[in-house]
Amino acid sequence: MPQHKQFEKAIKVNEKARQRNKAKKSRVASMVKKIQSAETKEEALTVFKDVVSVIDSAARKGVMKKNTAARKKSRLSKSIAAME
Repeated sequence: MPQHKQFEKAIKVNEKARQRNKAKKSRVASMVKKIQSAETKEEALTVFKDVVSVIDSAARKGVMKKNTAARKKSRLSKSIAAME
């Protein structure tokens, strides 16, 4: 257990940040799954716009690195382009 009050507060702050980051990562993952399970290319494209926004937001907030975000977006667009 923490010996000082400031460490108690740090634990609380870190836990809140961890929960926020976990929620953002989970949202990205669930939206990526929506694209992968899309029936048509048009449906995937409409979801893709929202996914890009969420991924960019996560990268801006520091939840994921910008290169990771770019890689995810690139792979998603590549998979959509391969759809028929």
